[in-house]
Amino acid sequence: MTTPLRIGLAGLGTVGAGVAKILANQADVIGKRAGRPVVVTAVCARSKNKDRGVDLSAFEWFDDPVALATSDAIDVFVELVGGSEGPANDAVTAALKAGKHVVTANKALVALHGARLAPLAEDAKVALNYEAAVAGGIPVIKAIREGLAGNEISRVSGILNGTCNYILTEMEATGRAFGDVLADAQKLGYAEADPSFDVGGIDAAHKLAILASLAFGVTLDFDGLYVEG
Repeated sequence: MTTPLRIGLAGLGTVGAGVAKILANQADVIGKRAGRPVVVTAVCARSKNKDRGVDLSAFEWFDDPVALATSDAIDVFVELVGGSEGPANDAVTAALKAGKHVVTANKALVALHGARLAPLAEDAKVALNYEAAVAGGIPVIKAIREGLAGNEISRVSGILNGTCNYILTEMEATGRAFGDVLADAQKLGYAEADPSFDVGGIDAAHKLAILASLAFGVTLDFDGLYVEG
């Protein structure tokens, strides 16, 4: 019998719970494509009793993401906690040092600490994957790393933030004011209640820093980037 690939999932918000559901509902398809079963074996979140629309009873529960990241019960640590510092940073660092593969959608973490985390992954001979951190639906990181490996990239540009994409498109099409369109975006769930990271340019800057480092092979000082909202 093929040995399953065991996933430890930290963060059970909208994205994390969605990942757990997909891995459960599409288990047969994913297993066939991966060549082995891919199963969640352990999870970690702030609250154990919150209803997330997914059955957690089969998973080992951890209160501490670092303990999950270094557990012998997992092969891959999936970080969906968010934030560039604190638990997410500590857990990903610990996972790599413990020889665990890491998958994260945390653009802030990769933008600010990727230059430190990548050597840890190389030393441990494990993967540090973050496709979902930037335009995951394209997928652009795989394209730069593999599809464009033989090309010289001269410029990276684009609308990298979904909230801004909606707002700019709507303003151009209707002539409405920024504040009105932003309020609509919040009602529709496109923008957070506090949209400062989106409309202030920080979210796009995180993504641009990641793409630029891959495209040009340089380590960017995020604090030195010019950002305007």
